[in-house]
Amino acid sequence: MSDAFTSRVLHVATGRRERVVDLTRDCEAFLREAAAGRDGLLNIFVPHATAGIAVIETGSGSDDDLLAALHTLLPADDRWQHRHGSPGHGRDHVLPAFVPPHATLPVLAGRLELGTWQSVCLVDTNRDNPDRQVRLSFLG
Repeated sequence: MSDAFTSRVLHVATGRRERVVDLTRDCEAFLREAAAGRDGLLNIFVPHATAGIAVIETGSGSDDDLLAALHTLLPADDRWQHRHGSPGHGRDHVLPAFVPPHATLPVLAGRLELGTWQSVCLVDTNRDNPDRQVRLSFLG
């Protein structure tokens, strides 16, 4: 594509449990078309008040460790003033302060420039919203 800016929305079913979903392959597939061998930036954005984007290692337990750490920092109990939804749902609205709803990553020669063990992940602790959108945008 010759456009300087290209965007696509992914639809991600996270289900009714807390999840860390690896989006790296989706990002790479998007860049094969959108970047077409060019340098630039990939922005990943989740337009939800209760989810975030993390760049972490996956597959070796780090994703479960992240969810465990979030449970420690943001317990799912009745301490939260935001009280609609399932018990402890207020913590889900605080999550983006710890796991931001966006990441901007370098793209070199059309390829996502990640470290050896890094993956791009959607972090979703909200069991009340099983369907998420993630916007991928390439700026060349």
